[in-house]
Amino acid sequence: MVWPIRSRISSLLSANSPLVASHVYESWWFSRFSGPPTSSLTRPWPKFMDWIQMDRCRTAASLPSIEEKQTEDPGYCVRLDGENKGLDKGNMSETDDYQNLFGLMKQRFMSFKNQKYIKELEHFQALAEAQSPKFMVIACADSRVCPSNILGFQPGDAFMIRNIANLVPPMKSGPSECNAALQFAVTTLQVENILVIGHSSCAGIETLMNMQDDTKSRNFIHKWVANGELAKLKTTAATAHLSFDQQCRFCEKESINQSLLNLLSYPWIEDRVRRELLSLHGGYYNFNNCSFEKWTLDFERCNVKEEGSSYVVKEQDFWC
Repeated sequence: MVWPIRSRISSLLSANSPLVASHVYESWWFSRFSGPPTSSLTRPWPKFMDWIQMDRCRTAASLPSIEEKQTEDPGYCVRLDGENKGLDKGNMSETDDYQNLFGLMKQRFMSFKNQKYIKELEHFQALAEAQSPKFMVIACADSRVCPSNILGFQPGDAFMIRNIANLVPPMKSGPSECNAALQFAVTTLQVENILVIGHSSCAGIETLMNMQDDTKSRNFIHKWVANGELAKLKTTAATAHLSFDQQCRFCEKESINQSLLNLLSYPWIEDRVRRELLSLHGGYYNFNNCSFEKWTLDFERCNVKEEGSSYVVKEQDFWC
């Protein structure tokens, strides 16, 4: 009895529509073969599952590519565009149902696929083979600060890492996911620019400014933001007369510049900066008024020393 069933499934899976495999596997197969425990199909169930999955994989591999499908049916993408029109609209913060959250995510993905991926197929096929980004971006993990969104980075433009308070620890602090990503970006991808992006109302910087100097916490957040201790000390010295909120705003920018100096503690970064193969930039996004400040570290005029360092910036710009 199994072989006729397999023949039937195989013929259905071999159809041209890219949705058939999913439909058969999730709808027809479950409704047809979800029988009671006494069913005659109970015994061969594992083998049945194995060849169903194998047939499904073979069929997926033999389905026409997107490019072939477009040639075969020029209206294909148009139909998809029509079906998914406006699907990228919506706000997750206003969606409280679990299924609706992933439904919105699926809609956004399909919109990306139909509006972006298919229309720029050659570009994405090239990216599938290799990447050569111009930028390494280090940004805060804050959900309100998305570099791809606010600065328009497209797939292949920037190698990114995001952490609490967009901090770069100095080399002496030891291995971390931040410097591992930096090493790959600089030595393997050979990016030409590193951009550290801070932002307004940063909770990580506020935590840093609130920490007591004489306490050693086991809190993961405290141990991480302690990488910004030098920025805090400089802020405290320069802004003692200001309110706490104003001190935090100052430290948000000071920590960016301290991270730029910390980048120079890595020999493979310092060497490429010295040879003018790599530039270090700072950026500050104020989402209260939607403005962005950009500047570049002036390596020739910086003084990087273990006991104390100073920096000079150039090419400052303000976008509003």
